[in-house]
Amino acid sequence: MISQPVFKKESTKVDQARILARLRRHWLSAGTQTVLDLSVFLTALVVAYLLRFDFEIPADRRHYLIVQTLFVMLLQFVALTLAGGRNFMWRYTGIAHVKSFIYAALTSLAVVGLMRLMLSDSHQAWRVPVSINLMDAVLAFGGTFALRTLRRVAYEYEKRRGQVRKYGNGDDSQRRRPVLLIGAGQAGALAAKEIAGRGDLDLDIKGFIDDDKMKLGRSVVQRHKVLGATKDIPRLVRSLEIDHVVITIAQASRQDIQRIVKICEEIPIKVRIIPGLYDILAGRVGISRIRDVDIEDLLGREPVRLDVDSISRELANKTVMVTGAGGSIGSELARQVIRFSPAKLLLVERAECALFTIDRALREFDSAGSIVPLIADVGDEPRMRSIFQSYKPHVVIHAAAHKHVPLMETNSREAIKNNVLNTRLLGELAGQFKAETFVLISTDKAVRPTSIMGASKRVAELVVQDLGRRWETRVVAVRFGNVIGSNGSAIPIFQEQIRNGGPLTITDKRMQRYFMTIPEAAQLVLQASAIGKGGEVFVLHMGEPVRIIDLAETLISLSGLRPHLDIKIVETGIRPGEKLYEELQLETEELATSHPKIFVSKITAPESEAIRSALERLTELMRDENEGGLRRFLNELIPGARLALLGPEGESEGTGEALVAGLAAY
Repeated sequence: MISQPVFKKESTKVDQARILARLRRHWLSAGTQTVLDLSVFLTALVVAYLLRFDFEIPADRRHYLIVQTLFVMLLQFVALTLAGGRNFMWRYTGIAHVKSFIYAALTSLAVVGLMRLMLSDSHQAWRVPVSINLMDAVLAFGGTFALRTLRRVAYEYEKRRGQVRKYGNGDDSQRRRPVLLIGAGQAGALAAKEIAGRGDLDLDIKGFIDDDKMKLGRSVVQRHKVLGATKDIPRLVRSLEIDHVVITIAQASRQDIQRIVKICEEIPIKVRIIPGLYDILAGRVGISRIRDVDIEDLLGREPVRLDVDSISRELANKTVMVTGAGGSIGSELARQVIRFSPAKLLLVERAECALFTIDRALREFDSAGSIVPLIADVGDEPRMRSIFQSYKPHVVIHAAAHKHVPLMETNSREAIKNNVLNTRLLGELAGQFKAETFVLISTDKAVRPTSIMGASKRVAELVVQDLGRRWETRVVAVRFGNVIGSNGSAIPIFQEQIRNGGPLTITDKRMQRYFMTIPEAAQLVLQASAIGKGGEVFVLHMGEPVRIIDLAETLISLSGLRPHLDIKIVETGIRPGEKLYEELQLETEELATSHPKIFVSKITAPESEAIRSALERLTELMRDENEGGLRRFLNELIPGARLALLGPEGESEGTGEALVAGLAAY
């Protein structure tokens, strides 16, 4: 028999000792707090009597004071406990806790006042005078709150001193970097407070900038005043020798950030920013996590306002499947879904490392243990059927796809197989297993496609419209443009080129693209799935298109370098399948929905027989490896398509007339 190692016993003893030590500290702290509270209650009643009788308490009243003291102290102690005033940690005392003390004071006042009214003169000793009752309540509960506030002040002072000792900043403001905070609202005030309490931030706040004229000259936090408007930044930067400015506007618009960045570039001076309010509330970062302004701040638009109730009805307590869950869009969709407490969140991904990463990232938000990571290829029919059979998902969000335009130009059969045929397979399974909703992630490149990728997505849209007719499942497609920071997109490539010293390569200085952030795209996808009735192709509002040359120049400037001087920008020419300009809808009109950023593209779905015949022909051309025939067929199949006829021409018989006639209605 193998004995247990000695070190395990010693470790257990150490753990027990630590627990006992913590309990002793807790009991000591609780006992000290109780004694302090009771001392304040006693002092408050004595002072109230002294004030009432001009510091000369008559002999008979002294007797009343002695009789009333124990009762009033215990009553106030119980009232404060029941109101929650003794439950929070003193070092975190704030305005939010005041209501507990008000409730306790009102309760104490009411009980003592009722006793005075109900007791007869024979119980005079128990009848506390009204004036003393009022003064005692104010002094007692004001004093206990003040006691806690002093404890917080002492804690924050000790914390600052500890950080000063740790980081070696001292109290010498000359060793700190002087900064201006732009935005004197609630977020600015919170940022200033946290910066003041953080010795490791090494910042010396000189004041605030705000365009609200009513705030000019007024103090926001402590001694920090609003010194001027944004137009005064150059003057204040020079006069105060500012190191950099920090944007502290909770939800700064794209236009505001661009305007501030432009002003600061002309000085020049570095601009930084606090995280967005959504990230702070979500607990991802603290308000003092100041960072550099990045491209998302400049390209982002007003925050998305979601109909949370409708999305919650769609997702809460249901089994939700996200395919391509390890990709940039799929992973963000999974992050958004987990917020709505699904019964199960099925993460379907064929890349093991990507699945491991998103699974680990979501675990901290998954207290209910709802996440199920599943390694699977959506084109593997037996595997996907087994998953549907085991979990019976209510909502399927299909984000798995081949999306890189140049790559798909030389891998056209893979694009058709994954984006079209696998979408049909997954949609058929969703219908067979009675899923409530099926959502296809589509793209603006599906409009008048010039690439295999765009054409494959357009055919996938036709497939899901047909599925919506044949099954009870609500089937919709959601179409949007480029997503900032997604895998393989322009921005990460530009950033890598900047880190390597350039040059930045763009295909054509005339090229424009629509951009949106990954969270915005994911949130609007969920919203579209909630409002869809079935068969729609939703188009997300993408704002104004951005020139790629402007994007490249902005990224260089945000890196502290000068475009065309420090970092060159080189044109390489348009790649196969690319357009100069993207479009979001083929039609001249679109239908509005209940959400201002979501529209329905007016597309008439073709007949099921025409779709079936088109898919059979696509499968035949893929099997025969007929690249030319495949491209010719897609050009004839999709109105406005302009795919280059690369590779062998192949046979074209039967590729157009009959099928195109069947699809002509759409």
